Amino acid sequence: MTSQSLEGEHPSVTLFRQYLRIRTVQPEPDYGAAIAFLEERAHQLGLSCQKVEVAPGYVVTVLTWPGTNPTLSSLLLNSHTDVVPVFKEHWNHDPFEAFKDPEGYIYARGAQDMKCVSIQYLEAVRRLKAEGHRFPRTIHMTFVPDEEVGGHQGMELFVQRPEFQALRAGFALDEGLANPTKAFTVFYSERSPWWVRVTSTGRPGHGSRFIEDTAAEKLHKVVSSILAFREKERQRLQSNPHLKEGAVTSVNLTKLEGGVAYNVVPATMSASFDFRVAPDVDLKAFEEQLQDWCQAAGEGVTFEFAQVGVPALGFSPMNHTPVLLHDHDERLHEAVFLRGVDIYTRLLPALASVPALPSDN
Repeated sequence: MTSQSLEGEHPSVTLFRQYLRIRTVQPEPDYGAAIAFLEERAHQLGLSCQKVEVAPGYVVTVLTWPGTNPTLSSLLLNSHTDVVPVFKEHWNHDPFEAFKDPEGYIYARGAQDMKCVSIQYLEAVRRLKAEGHRFPRTIHMTFVPDEEVGGHQGMELFVQRPEFQALRAGFALDEGLANPTKAFTVFYSERSPWWVRVTSTGRPGHGSRFIEDTAAEKLHKVVSSILAFREKERQRLQSNPHLKEGAVTSVNLTKLEGGVAYNVVPATMSASFDFRVAPDVDLKAFEEQLQDWCQAAGEGVTFEFAQVGVPALGFSPMNHTPVLLHDHDERLHEAVFLRGVDIYTRLLPALASVPALPSDN
């Protein structure tokens, strides 16, 4: 790395530019080169490196710095490795050269979205480890593919796997946006996606009989309760012109499962729902409401979350910077990038040292 450095350039900036030159551009990203780069970083930092292939050719790379108290939930630092396509004719510099102009601006696809944050995580951890720090909570850095095209072959599959559950993530940081003013933008009020599967069990039998206490009857009650809630939220949105869609909770019935034949009453049926819970909703109280709907339907009705609900903030420490993600001539000033490393170097110790919380149990 030293041999590639420009004279007087900060090593963190050199590493950033090296990562930017890896062509992880959609629709044919070179994920292999990115993974090799991250494996090398893990080796240099003394971190474990786990590679989880969530789909053929789609690998989530996890670098882990163990905490001193394994009973506590972990801190998850997430970033994605892929970047959006470019139209080179609209760029003043090669978007994969990581050109730095005399003023210190680094031009590259991914400079803001979001290879800067990936390297800032790594360099903050490097500094903290070099200073001899250890923190109660484990820090995991996840580098996911496929985000720019929806994440269906990346994080969406990863959260369903046992490897993700094993991380025991209690809080996460993910990407934000640049801010052209002196302020930093933090995203905290987006709706929480809850994917909920309700399962109903009841008496089976032949389809020619009037069987009591069937799985379908009880599931129907839960579906009716949830759809009645949906209508209430829809009317609340429509009746108040000051409300935006993100201020109410939406829900849609997305899947029904059960049965083996036309003439067999099934013992088990299920319904899956896509909830998007409004930011001002008490999540614990809403979970209790789901439980009440199930209990009111009868015995043998339960629900489970098919998607994790990890509290997260969206934050990319880029102020005094125009928003240029997905734009031509995407760029970031090296001083802003380095200040971001400083910010994470101060932020990570605070987050990784939070005392035990009720959610840790």
